[in-house]
Amino acid sequence: MNRLETAMRAARDAGRKILVPFLTGGYPDRETFVSLLAEAESAGSDAVEVGIPFSDPSADGPVIQSTSEQALARGTTVRSILEDVSAARRRGLRIPLLFMTYYNPILALGSERFADAARSAGADGVLVVDLPPEEADEFHPPAREAGLDTVFLVAPTTPDRRIPKVLRGCSGFVYCVSVTGVTGDKKPQVDSVREVVARFRSHSDLPVLVGFGVSGPESARAIAQVSDGVVVGSALLKAVEGAPGERAVDIAGAFLRSIRGALV
Repeated sequence: MNRLETAMRAARDAGRKILVPFLTGGYPDRETFVSLLAEAESAGSDAVEVGIPFSDPSADGPVIQSTSEQALARGTTVRSILEDVSAARRRGLRIPLLFMTYYNPILALGSERFADAARSAGADGVLVVDLPPEEADEFHPPAREAGLDTVFLVAPTTPDRRIPKVLRGCSGFVYCVSVTGVTGDKKPQVDSVREVVARFRSHSDLPVLVGFGVSGPESARAIAQVSDGVVVGSALLKAVEGAPGERAVDIAGAFLRSIRGALV
Protein backbone atom coordinates (compact mmCIF):
# COMPACT_ATOMS: atom_id res chain seq x y z
CA MET A 1 0.00 0.00 0.00
CA ASN A 2 1.21 3.50 -0.73
CA ARG A 3 0.49 6.72 1.14
CA LEU A 4 -3.09 7.14 -0.14
CA GLU A 5 -4.49 3.75 0.77
CA THR A 6 -2.46 3.64 3.99
CA ALA A 7 -3.94 6.97 5.10
CA MET A 8 -7.49 6.01 4.13
CA ARG A 9 -7.35 2.69 5.97
CA ALA A 10 -5.67 4.22 9.03
CA ALA A 11 -8.36 6.89 9.33
CA ARG A 12 -11.18 4.39 8.96
CA ASP A 13 -9.64 1.86 11.35
CA ALA A 14 -9.20 4.62 13.95
CA GLY A 15 -12.89 5.49 13.66
CA ARG A 16 -12.14 8.81 11.95
CA LYS A 17 -14.42 9.88 9.12
CA ILE A 18 -12.39 10.76 6.03
CA LEU A 19 -12.44 14.19 4.43
CA VAL A 20 -11.13 14.65 0.87
CA PRO A 21 -11.64 18.09 -0.69
CA PHE A 22 -11.46 18.61 -4.44
CA LEU A 23 -9.39 21.49 -5.82
CA THR A 24 -9.05 22.44 -9.46
CA GLY A 25 -5.39 22.57 -10.41
CA GLY A 26 -4.19 26.11 -11.11
CA TYR A 27 -7.37 27.73 -9.73
CA PRO A 28 -7.83 30.55 -8.97
CA ASP A 29 -4.15 31.00 -9.84
CA ARG A 30 -1.04 28.88 -9.41
CA GLU A 31 0.29 30.42 -6.20
CA THR A 32 -3.11 30.39 -4.51
CA PHE A 33 -3.65 26.78 -5.59
CA VAL A 34 -0.43 25.74 -3.82
CA SER A 35 -1.54 27.66 -0.73
CA LEU A 36 -4.95 25.97 -0.87
CA LEU A 37 -3.28 22.56 -0.76
CA ALA A 38 -1.46 23.54 2.42
CA GLU A 39 -4.62 25.01 3.94
CA ALA A 40 -6.56 21.81 3.18
CA GLU A 41 -4.00 19.87 5.21
CA SER A 42 -4.08 22.43 8.03
CA ALA A 43 -7.89 22.23 8.14
CA GLY A 44 -7.80 18.49 8.82
CA SER A 45 -8.24 16.96 5.36
CA ASP A 46 -7.03 13.39 5.00
CA ALA A 47 -6.10 13.77 1.32
CA VAL A 48 -6.80 16.15 -1.57
CA GLU A 49 -8.24 15.35 -4.97
CA VAL A 50 -6.61 17.59 -7.58
CA GLY A 51 -8.58 18.07 -10.78
CA ILE A 52 -6.59 18.47 -13.98
CA PRO A 53 -8.64 20.95 -16.05
CA PHE A 54 -9.97 19.57 -19.30
CA SER A 55 -11.91 21.28 -22.08
CA ASP A 56 -14.71 18.68 -22.12
CA PRO A 57 -15.34 17.76 -18.47
CA SER A 58 -18.32 15.46 -18.98
CA ALA A 59 -18.65 14.38 -15.33
CA ASP A 60 -18.39 17.86 -13.86
CA GLY A 61 -21.17 20.27 -13.04
CA PRO A 62 -21.22 24.02 -13.71
CA VAL A 63 -19.04 25.07 -10.76
CA ILE A 64 -16.11 22.78 -11.56
CA GLN A 65 -16.57 23.41 -15.29
CA SER A 66 -16.21 27.13 -14.62
CA THR A 67 -13.08 26.74 -12.49
CA SER A 68 -11.56 24.48 -15.14
CA GLU A 69 -12.29 27.02 -17.88
CA GLN A 70 -10.73 29.80 -15.82
CA ALA A 71 -7.65 27.73 -15.05
CA LEU A 72 -7.20 26.81 -18.70
CA ALA A 73 -7.64 30.45 -19.72
CA ARG A 74 -4.81 31.34 -17.35
CA GLY A 75 -2.56 28.84 -19.10
CA THR A 76 -2.81 25.90 -16.72
CA THR A 77 -1.39 22.68 -18.19
CA VAL A 78 -0.61 19.19 -16.95
CA ARG A 79 3.02 20.27 -16.66
CA SER A 80 2.20 23.38 -14.61
CA ILE A 81 0.06 21.34 -12.20
CA LEU A 82 2.87 18.83 -11.77
CA GLU A 83 5.21 21.71 -10.99
CA ASP A 84 2.76 23.18 -8.49
CA VAL A 85 2.23 19.86 -6.72
CA SER A 86 5.99 19.41 -6.54
CA ALA A 87 6.29 22.91 -5.06
CA ALA A 88 3.66 22.05 -2.44
CA ARG A 89 5.61 18.94 -1.47
CA ARG A 90 8.82 20.94 -1.15
CA ARG A 91 6.99 23.33 1.17
CA GLY A 92 6.08 20.46 3.46
CA LEU A 93 2.73 19.10 2.27
CA ARG A 94 2.39 15.60 3.72
CA ILE A 95 -1.14 14.36 3.04
CA PRO A 96 -1.84 12.15 0.00
CA LEU A 97 -2.83 13.67 -3.33
CA LEU A 98 -5.08 12.07 -5.92
CA PHE A 99 -5.17 13.39 -9.49
CA MET A 100 -8.61 13.41 -11.10
CA THR A 101 -8.49 13.69 -14.87
CA TYR A 102 -9.88 12.52 -18.16
CA TYR A 103 -8.00 10.22 -20.48
CA ASN A 104 -7.12 12.72 -23.20
CA PRO A 105 -4.45 14.57 -21.18
CA ILE A 106 -2.89 11.23 -20.27
CA LEU A 107 -3.02 10.00 -23.86
CA ALA A 108 -1.36 13.19 -25.08
CA LEU A 109 1.57 12.69 -22.71
CA GLY A 110 1.68 8.90 -22.80
CA SER A 111 0.59 6.55 -20.02
CA GLU A 112 4.05 5.72 -18.67
CA ARG A 113 5.33 9.30 -18.86
CA PHE A 114 2.22 10.64 -17.13
CA ALA A 115 2.34 8.04 -14.37
CA ASP A 116 6.05 8.55 -13.73
CA ALA A 117 5.73 12.33 -13.79
CA ALA A 118 2.72 12.30 -11.45
CA ARG A 119 4.52 10.10 -8.96
CA SER A 120 7.72 12.14 -9.18
CA ALA A 121 5.76 15.33 -8.53
CA GLY A 122 4.28 13.86 -5.35
CA ALA A 123 0.94 12.37 -6.37
CA ASP A 124 -0.22 9.15 -4.74
CA GLY A 125 -3.15 8.11 -6.89
CA VAL A 126 -5.15 8.82 -10.02
CA LEU A 127 -8.81 8.68 -10.98
CA VAL A 128 -9.53 8.76 -14.72
CA VAL A 129 -13.20 9.61 -15.01
CA ASP A 130 -13.82 8.37 -18.54
CA LEU A 131 -11.62 5.26 -18.42
CA PRO A 132 -13.65 2.21 -17.34
CA PRO A 133 -11.80 -0.91 -16.16
CA GLU A 134 -12.63 -2.71 -19.41
CA GLU A 135 -10.51 -0.15 -21.28
CA ALA A 136 -7.83 0.58 -18.68
CA ASP A 137 -5.20 -2.00 -19.64
CA GLU A 138 -3.05 0.60 -21.35
CA PHE A 139 -2.88 2.93 -18.38
CA HIS A 140 -3.44 1.16 -15.08
CA PRO A 141 -0.44 -1.24 -15.22
CA PRO A 142 2.07 1.60 -15.66
CA ALA A 143 0.21 3.65 -13.05
CA ARG A 144 0.42 0.87 -10.49
CA GLU A 145 4.04 0.15 -11.44
CA ALA A 146 4.84 3.81 -10.78
CA GLY A 147 3.32 3.47 -7.32
CA LEU A 148 0.01 5.23 -7.95
CA ASP A 149 -3.24 3.96 -6.51
CA THR A 150 -5.97 3.65 -9.14
CA VAL A 151 -9.38 4.79 -7.92
CA PHE A 152 -12.59 3.97 -9.78
CA LEU A 153 -15.98 5.64 -9.67
CA VAL A 154 -18.96 3.48 -8.82
CA ALA A 155 -22.54 4.67 -8.96
CA PRO A 156 -26.08 3.74 -7.98
CA THR A 157 -26.51 2.49 -11.55
CA THR A 158 -23.52 0.12 -11.42
CA PRO A 159 -25.03 -3.38 -11.89
CA ASP A 160 -24.15 -6.08 -9.33
CA ARG A 161 -22.54 -8.28 -11.97
CA ARG A 162 -20.06 -5.52 -12.83
CA ILE A 163 -19.01 -4.57 -9.29
CA PRO A 164 -16.29 -7.26 -8.88
CA LYS A 165 -14.65 -6.24 -12.17
CA VAL A 166 -14.63 -2.56 -11.20
CA LEU A 167 -13.29 -3.12 -7.70
CA ARG A 168 -10.65 -5.64 -8.78
CA GLY A 169 -8.61 -2.81 -10.28
CA CYS A 170 -9.37 -0.31 -7.52
CA SER A 171 -6.93 0.71 -4.81
CA GLY A 172 -6.68 3.61 -2.38
CA PHE A 173 -10.41 3.84 -1.77
CA VAL A 174 -13.72 3.30 -3.55
CA TYR A 175 -15.25 6.53 -4.86
CA CYS A 176 -19.01 6.15 -4.63
CA VAL A 177 -21.05 8.62 -6.67
CA SER A 178 -24.07 9.47 -4.55
CA VAL A 179 -26.41 10.43 -7.38
CA THR A 180 -26.89 9.96 -11.08
CA GLY A 181 -25.66 13.08 -12.83
CA VAL A 182 -22.70 15.44 -12.64
CA THR A 183 -20.85 16.98 -9.69
CA GLY A 184 -22.86 19.37 -7.55
CA ASP A 185 -25.99 18.68 -9.59
CA LYS A 186 -28.33 16.95 -7.13
CA LYS A 187 -28.89 16.46 -3.42
CA PRO A 188 -28.12 12.88 -2.33
CA GLN A 189 -30.66 10.91 -0.31
CA VAL A 190 -29.04 9.25 2.71
CA ASP A 191 -31.14 6.07 2.55
CA SER A 192 -30.17 5.55 -1.09
CA VAL A 193 -26.51 6.23 -0.31
CA ARG A 194 -26.62 3.70 2.53
CA GLU A 195 -27.88 0.99 0.19
CA VAL A 196 -25.30 1.79 -2.49
CA VAL A 197 -22.39 1.84 -0.03
CA ALA A 198 -23.51 -1.49 1.44
CA ARG A 199 -23.45 -3.07 -2.02
CA PHE A 200 -19.84 -2.09 -2.59
CA ARG A 201 -18.67 -2.96 0.91
CA SER A 202 -19.81 -6.52 0.34
CA HIS A 203 -17.25 -6.81 -2.46
CA SER A 204 -14.24 -4.94 -1.03
CA ASP A 205 -12.65 -3.97 2.27
CA LEU A 206 -11.36 -0.67 0.85
CA PRO A 207 -12.74 2.48 2.49
CA VAL A 208 -15.81 3.79 0.65
CA LEU A 209 -16.02 7.55 0.21
CA VAL A 210 -19.05 9.37 -1.15
CA GLY A 211 -18.97 12.40 -3.43
CA PHE A 212 -21.10 14.39 -5.92
CA GLY A 213 -23.55 16.50 -3.92
CA VAL A 214 -21.91 17.06 -0.53
CA SER A 215 -22.99 20.65 0.03
CA GLY A 216 -21.94 21.52 3.56
CA PRO A 217 -21.52 20.32 7.16
CA GLU A 218 -25.01 18.89 7.55
CA SER A 219 -24.96 16.83 4.37
CA ALA A 220 -21.37 15.73 5.08
CA ARG A 221 -22.36 14.51 8.54
CA ALA A 222 -25.39 12.65 7.23
CA ILE A 223 -23.50 10.94 4.42
CA ALA A 224 -20.53 10.06 6.61
CA GLN A 225 -22.86 8.19 8.96
CA VAL A 226 -23.44 5.61 6.21
CA SER A 227 -19.96 5.67 4.62
CA ASP A 228 -16.30 6.04 5.55
CA GLY A 229 -16.14 9.70 4.56
CA VAL A 230 -16.85 12.32 1.93
CA VAL A 231 -15.37 14.06 -1.07
CA VAL A 232 -16.42 17.70 -1.34
CA GLY A 233 -15.71 19.77 -4.44
CA SER A 234 -18.36 22.01 -5.96
CA ALA A 235 -19.48 23.48 -2.64
CA LEU A 236 -15.89 24.30 -1.67
CA LEU A 237 -15.06 25.89 -5.00
CA LYS A 238 -18.29 27.85 -4.98
CA ALA A 239 -17.39 29.20 -1.54
CA VAL A 240 -14.08 30.62 -2.79
CA GLU A 241 -15.44 31.84 -6.12
CA GLY A 242 -14.30 35.37 -6.88
CA ALA A 243 -12.15 35.65 -3.76
CA PRO A 244 -8.57 36.84 -4.35
CA GLY A 245 -5.44 35.11 -3.07
CA GLU A 246 -5.26 34.85 0.70
CA ARG A 247 -8.95 35.61 1.04
CA ALA A 248 -9.72 32.46 -0.97
CA VAL A 249 -7.38 30.48 1.29
CA ASP A 250 -9.08 31.81 4.43
CA ILE A 251 -12.55 31.01 3.08
CA ALA A 252 -11.50 27.51 2.05
CA GLY A 253 -9.95 26.86 5.44
CA ALA A 254 -13.06 27.97 7.30
CA PHE A 255 -15.29 25.89 5.03
CA LEU A 256 -13.18 22.75 5.43
CA ARG A 257 -12.94 23.17 9.20
CA SER A 258 -16.74 23.32 9.33
CA ILE A 259 -16.91 20.05 7.41
CA ARG A 260 -14.20 18.46 9.55
CA GLY A 261 -16.03 19.49 12.70
CA ALA A 262 -19.25 17.93 11.41
CA LEU A 263 -17.68 14.55 10.68
CA VAL A 264 -17.99 12.29 13.72
